[in-house]
Amino acid sequence: MQNKTQIPSNVLIGKFIFLRPLSVNDCTEKYCSWLNDPKINRYLEIRWKKQSLEDIRKFVKANNESPENYLFAIIERKTNTHIGNLKLGPINFNHLFSDLSYFIGEPACWGKGYASEAIKLIEKAAFDVLKIYKIEASIYASNIASKKALINAGFKLERISKNRLKTNVNEWDDHHWYVKFKN
Repeated sequence: MQNKTQIPSNVLIGKFIFLRPLSVNDCTEKYCSWLNDPKINRYLEIRWKKQSLEDIRKFVKANNESPENYLFAIIERKTNTHIGNLKLGPINFNHLFSDLSYFIGEPACWGKGYASEAIKLIEKAAFDVLKIYKIEASIYASNIASKKALINAGFKLERISKNRLKTNVNEWDDHHWYVKFKN
């Protein structure tokens, strides 16, 4: 098993938020409630199954043990509060690309640019420390907030798959892939 490269913490400090490794101690009832709230999990693939503290602890533990995945808590600097998560991975170290996923679970923090800032922080670490060449993020076309966050972070729409994602019973959405290359 490949050792996980450590990302220096000073790379992950922004103006309004910072990223730190997500730990099992972050798996609280509040975090679990985010994942089970239809308003918050609307665009998260975990919404298909009710989440428990045990489920999220297993997820965090597995990602923290994986050399291909980096899982971070998004922390609001002003309040030092966990407001969401960001995951870089799985990383393909042969071809130097990675998936990116994220969510802001605290509705009071929506629309403040925190997701864009988190994306910019992790892309710097991905490109400079992990030597990744390309980061990909896929979203539901109707997820306007995520689209804005990616565009604000400099990502470009690369491809669209029509009617690929199920939103509700008998409702479908397009799947958009956004990418950013190392300069």
